[in-house]
Amino acid sequence: MALTPQTYIMFAFIPLILWRMYSRIRRMVGRQKLIAWRQNVTVCLFPLLVMLMAFVSLSNPYALLALAGGLAVGTGLGIFGHRTTKFEHTHEGLFYTPNSHLGIGLSLLLVGRILYRFIEVGMAGTGGATPPPSPIPTAPTLLLFGMLAGYYVTYAIGLIIWRRRAAKEKLVQLDS
Repeated sequence: MALTPQTYIMFAFIPLILWRMYSRIRRMVGRQKLIAWRQNVTVCLFPLLVMLMAFVSLSNPYALLALAGGLAVGTGLGIFGHRTTKFEHTHEGLFYTPNSHLGIGLSLLLVGRILYRFIEVGMAGTGGATPPPSPIPTAPTLLLFGMLAGYYVTYAIGLIIWRRRAAKEKLVQLDS
């Protein structure tokens, strides 16, 4: 069973993906300082990625339905996650402690799916009559991506709203 050069390239990306997930999970656990530009980037970037995924999946209505369903579930999880977040307004700045189970769980589901696709694509060229899988995202992949995108955008919007309220409260306290 001979591996193709594409297989080696895909397997080389696996450690990079695992490292990025590890660093993301480390950032999600524990108290975090609110950095405004992160939420703004999330609110701008994820909808663009969702539109891109929807565009490349136009030929598969089940994949589009999975993406929409994932967005709905992710939005609900984002609202729940925001409600279970601990917020702190200190003289050092604004801090929050997110519900780490939600973010970590969604991220691990997505990275598991990506790794599965890497292995699936990598093994397709190792002989046999199995045709290579389509490069178009599948319904399970889009379901998980939609969940992650819906969660992060909803959560980021919640943080932006909280930041604005905290700024108004600070102004009211200064006026008193």
